[in-house]
Amino acid sequence: MSRESADALARGLGWFSIALGAVEVFGGKGVARWLGMEQNEKLLRAYGVREIMTGVGILASRDPTPWIWGRVAGDALDLATLGKGLADPNAERDRVIMATGAVAGVTVLDIICANALTGQPPQSRQLRWDYSDRSGLPKPAMQMRGAASDFQAPRDMRIPDALRPYTQPQGNEFPRPSM
Repeated sequence: MSRESADALARGLGWFSIALGAVEVFGGKGVARWLGMEQNEKLLRAYGVREIMTGVGILASRDPTPWIWGRVAGDALDLATLGKGLADPNAERDRVIMATGAVAGVTVLDIICANALTGQPPQSRQLRWDYSDRSGLPKPAMQMRGAASDFQAPRDMRIPDALRPYTQPQGNEFPRPSM
């Protein structure tokens, strides 16, 4: 996997972490009840905070590698908690198995991404297009020199007569604006 595709996968996992964490934090009671693991509601909410922090870390850092490995460690905690739920007689066994399968699938993605990122130097976030060779002028500077030497400003763009400085009258003339 290239570094570029691993970074793209890491960003996707970062957004997934934030979304999953929000569900666990704000809907922890409902998720715990759905799994039949009501006694783990506070733990589930704490896992949600961990997910949100990991997601923000992935998206905000220049090198998401350690944060992705943090996701792998978090997945291990999630799987251990779900494994404990499988032994609980009050848990909804089918739902816990389904959740375990989903976490295992995401764990595989996390491990693939972490392995792809490990050992590869982080990419610098460069602009996609390089405009450093452009001047913004339609022609090269040497061809543009003197192009506007014969320009005459239109009358409506000039200083109004009433605001022009006056010239000194000569003889018996009245003062007039200079032109």
